[in-house]
Amino acid sequence: MADHMTEVVTGGVVLAAALGFGLYAAQVAGLGQGGDTYPLTASFRSVEGVSVGSDVRLGGVRVGTVTALNLNAETFRADAVFAIRKDLELPEDTAVIVASEGLLGGNFIEILPGGSPFNLEQGSEIEDTQSAVSLLNLLLKYVSGGSD
Repeated sequence: MADHMTEVVTGGVVLAAALGFGLYAAQVAGLGQGGDTYPLTASFRSVEGVSVGSDVRLGGVRVGTVTALNLNAETFRADAVFAIRKDLELPEDTAVIVASEGLLGGNFIEILPGGSPFNLEQGSEIEDTQSAVSLLNLLLKYVSGGSD
């Protein structure tokens, strides 16, 4: 009888830990934000290192996530859709860049707010974008001595 009770208690602890981990993972992934976000879009030459679920940051603080990445067959550019917190009103001359956390870190979308008195509407496209810089291409250019 004592063996069965130990098994039940151990199973309960494992189940509680798994549930806690699942809730934490959902919070980190932004699944708990639900309806308190609004979508914005931007078109990049390259979104290398960014994927669905990547962070969108403003001043180093996570304010949203990338929700979709698609190749535009007409422009051959990467169209990104990201969800931003509803309480964050961005000026219409806001810029977005693909930034890196460092040499070994991942890439994320960084928001650089402008100074316009008018704000972006839900679903607006941010026109001012800067694509990812490939560290490998920079290194190869430096090693080969290319100046172009």
